Amino acid sequence: MKKMYGLAVGCVGMAAMLTACTPQLTTNVPNVIRVENVDVGDEGKVTINSSESVEITPDMAEIVYGITSEDEDASTCQQKNTESLNQVLAFLKEQGYADESIKTTGFSLETRYDWSGNTQKLVGYSMHTQVTVTDVPMDDVGGLLSKTVESGANEIQNVTYFSSTYDQAYKEALEKAVELARGKAEAIAHADGRQLGKVLRVEEYNDGQYGRYTSSGISRQANKMMEMAAGEGAGAADMGVMPGQMKVTANICVDFELLP
Repeated sequence: MKKMYGLAVGCVGMAAMLTACTPQLTTNVPNVIRVENVDVGDEGKVTINSSESVEITPDMAEIVYGITSEDEDASTCQQKNTESLNQVLAFLKEQGYADESIKTTGFSLETRYDWSGNTQKLVGYSMHTQVTVTDVPMDDVGGLLSKTVESGANEIQNVTYFSSTYDQAYKEALEKAVELARGKAEAIAHADGRQLGKVLRVEEYNDGQYGRYTSSGISRQANKMMEMAAGEGAGAADMGVMPGQMKVTANICVDFELLP
């Protein structure tokens, strides 16, 4: 039985983040490489952990609107909310969004009380509805956020960005990770006077799906803008939207055969 050298490298966790730099290929290099004397049988192998990232610019967005209505009467409150909801839906359809891209959720009707003093007094009702619109082109996001104040929505609850080329970018990162792993393995094999053989095993650590969407962080800004516009009684100017870039990362572990 022969004793060969095996390599173990800690895998780097998946990350998705928004940056403002230009598209580039990013390589994560481990801080610690541990080499052990292990029993690897007659053929021998070397194990490499590899991580590569590709940065892409988001080109689509998903927006979650909120519609909140209040009134002393429950029926009137519901009617107000329904009217505002219908106005928002009609506005979105006028902009060309199909029914498949629009979803209404989160219907709720709650009582409102006056808790001042030592008594509990019913003062009215509050109804809330959510409207989610997907597949919004990035160029349309600013205008769509601004004009909702005129169509009936009074909250922007969430805005997320994503890229229609995410799968292609992930495939590119995966290919780069394999190339990096092979380069590391060849260097180790040559250092030991060996030749690198075939791939014995490849393991993919997740596929970065949680990085498919990234938060814009502009919801509070949008709500403040809508409140100001409503108070002034004038239409809001289009918001400036800067999506930056998102990182798509692939992490793999590869076993290569070591030849004499």
